[in-house]
Amino acid sequence: METKPSLKQTFTGTVVKTAMTDTATVRVDRYVKNAKYKKYFTRSKKYLVHNPGNVAQVGDTVTIVATRPISKLKSFIIDVTKTVSAGKETE
Repeated sequence: METKPSLKQTFTGTVVKTAMTDTATVRVDRYVKNAKYKKYFTRSKKYLVHNPGNVAQVGDTVTIVATRPISKLKSFIIDVTKTVSAGKETE
């Protein structure tokens, strides 16, 4: 019997808050179509995500991956390899 590698649920979103220790709030947007009027619009949802070492900052684009429940509301962790930092230019 072969074992298939499990594909974990992943989302890409933007960090909107990092006020808590080792936790970040990530907003994930999705583009949906209204069935009746055929109009497209953006729906968003916020996830509490484990941010080990507080590496992600507000404005970063991150990929989050489902994991075992870390706390009551945290079931995702930031994939550090796919994080795009929000570039801040200094003059």
